[in-house]
Amino acid sequence: MSKRKSIQKIKDFLTFPLRAVTLFYVDRWGLSSLATERYDYVSTEVTGYCLDVGCGRFNRFINEFLAGKGKGIDIFQYEGLSPDNIVKDMSRFPFKDNTFDSLTFIANINHIPVHLRDAELSEAYRVLKTNGNIIITMGSPIAEILAHKSVALYDKIFGTTYDIDEERGMQQGEEYFLKDDEIIQRLNGAGFVDIKKKYFYTQWFLNHLFVGWKQ
Repeated sequence: MSKRKSIQKIKDFLTFPLRAVTLFYVDRWGLSSLATERYDYVSTEVTGYCLDVGCGRFNRFINEFLAGKGKGIDIFQYEGLSPDNIVKDMSRFPFKDNTFDSLTFIANINHIPVHLRDAELSEAYRVLKTNGNIIITMGSPIAEILAHKSVALYDKIFGTTYDIDEERGMQQGEEYFLKDDEIIQRLNGAGFVDIKKKYFYTQWFLNHLFVGWKQ
């Protein structure tokens, strides 16, 4: 269920251009940050105990939006993560088969090196329960490139550290975005079915998510 009320969504929709260039991970002025917005949309698709892959700083999605009902993992020791959150080899998740009800890749599947993407999605399928779902977010190509470049420039000018990709460093095989066709093709290849695309209307339809199911 969404944490944002209808009036908040209206304000977020009307102020999207302002939020896109000034607010990255922190809510301000009664408006939602873009990160908060993504988490809010994704949380409405989660069906139960969730694995958040590439959880980032403070394991925020699991802790704040799912009230701790899940597990966050990442390859990098971001601020607020414990050693228990770190998985160095994402081609093999340290979990038993059929463990999770939902699994999320929030704004990060493009950061999986291309030669590991199918292996990681196969692991996602393995650890999901039957009738569990996978949720992947991805912006439009132009939006993703502008967002990455803008955040990096903002950090450089103001000395902030919003760009977690810069903190970790882009590795060979990572990309700024993935096309929808590739995401759908790889999801199908991993065994997911009934894949649906849903837009974030409060981000002027420049961001969206895919939901697929394990049968």
